Amino acid sequence: MIKIATAECFTQGKIGRELHALAQDYEGDFGREYVKNLESYGDFDYNKLSVTCSLFIPTIEAVVKILKVKNPPKPNKLIKGIKVYDEKGDIEVSKIMARAVKDLTDCDIAIGTTAGIGRGGICIITDEYEISTTTDVYADLCENNSEDLFQRSQNGIRKTLELILLLLNDKFDEIEKLENIELNIL
Repeated sequence: MIKIATAECFTQGKIGRELHALAQDYEGDFGREYVKNLESYGDFDYNKLSVTCSLFIPTIEAVVKILKVKNPPKPNKLIKGIKVYDEKGDIEVSKIMARAVKDLTDCDIAIGTTAGIGRGGICIITDEYEISTTTDVYADLCENNSEDLFQRSQNGIRKTLELILLLLNDKFDEIEKLENIELNIL
């Protein structure tokens, strides 16, 4: 069994929910919303997946108290406790969140996402790899433009799911071909 855990901010737990639907082979309204062409990724047996938890972590307080991160980077701004970093900070904090949820749950694959000003950070960590990237959509949480924020979120969900499916099917050459990807062997 491959255990997955997520600590999500701007993707609001939707990555974990989609992976859970995939792992459980749910259909209809309870089924997958984002992954449509599953067979195009390879022949991985998704019955071997289990979602340990999917956490929505928008605030700095949740990073500290729930993820047990001591002294996270100071946000550029707080909006009702919600952490707002620039793009570089988001990438760093997505790594911190992924590492923290991996350590807390002892899962095999951990995902961290966070976005404030910029394209938002995404990080996937396994025992062997760290994959980090950003979305392809710019938005600014301080401007409270719901459509921009929604588009960035949707792009982040889709991009993360694509990376996970490629990872599960050992398609590292395809991961490396994607734009704006940093793949590190741990």
